[in-house]
Amino acid sequence: MRGIGLFFACMAGGAAWAADLPGSRDLEVLPRFPGTQIVAYAESGEQERIYPQGAIRRISGRLRYEREVAAKGQFTALTYELPRTHTADEVFRAAREALQAQDAELLYWCEGRECGSSNLWANAVFGRSSLYGSDDQQAYVLMRLAAPRQDSLLALYSITRGNRRAYLHAELLAADAALGELLPTPATLLRQLRSSGELRLPRQSEPSPAWANLLSRSLNLDSTLRVSLAGAQAEAWREALVEQRVRAARLELGDSAVPGLRISVLR
Repeated sequence: MRGIGLFFACMAGGAAWAADLPGSRDLEVLPRFPGTQIVAYAESGEQERIYPQGAIRRISGRLRYEREVAAKGQFTALTYELPRTHTADEVFRAAREALQAQDAELLYWCEGRECGSSNLWANAVFGRSSLYGSDDQQAYVLMRLAAPRQDSLLALYSITRGNRRAYLHAELLAADAALGELLPTPATLLRQLRSSGELRLPRQSEPSPAWANLLSRSLNLDSTLRVSLAGAQAEAWREALVEQRVRAARLELGDSAVPGLRISVLR
């Protein structure tokens, strides 16, 4: 993943960036993309946040999400202004891939108009009017960090404004209570599968009703997709998915010597 290389290339030096907002700092889990500068920064010892897991709509004056994740805890938010030499899409992708390389789990991922109104994301969700831009040039992802930080959420939002300035906004919430089980959306899993060619689910060693239902809904969003199931319980997963009305001809068995479950696209 070339984006990860760009992200970590800037980690060699620990010097502060002269153009950064005074008192600001990078998130430990999110390496800085080269050439960016921090233009907004906030910290709070105790804050409650609600993160959407679906497109945002305003209906009868109230915000509506398909799903959401609510948590309270230590909160850090920062906004990077991006260099003109790189697009918001490129920086967003590099950030997402860098986090996934640390085994962070995707809970929701949208791009462009499918996210809803950029105005609502900027002002209602993040409270930063500077993040308002074109609905076509936005992206959002909500992730859960890997153990031992499994009770932390990280949200990323990228936007290109009408003046062509681009920003990446990041929020880290370390919850003060266990988050419990959080399921991604079916469309998010399908987007990840199409993007990288595989889904790695190391914690899903055996089929559970919730995950069998979720994966079947995801796979059935594209009935032409054929996949390989790998892992010690791959055959049990195949049976569970067939029971959930995924056609058996779309599911092949792969290597059993992988942790949990791995789903790979068959080309």
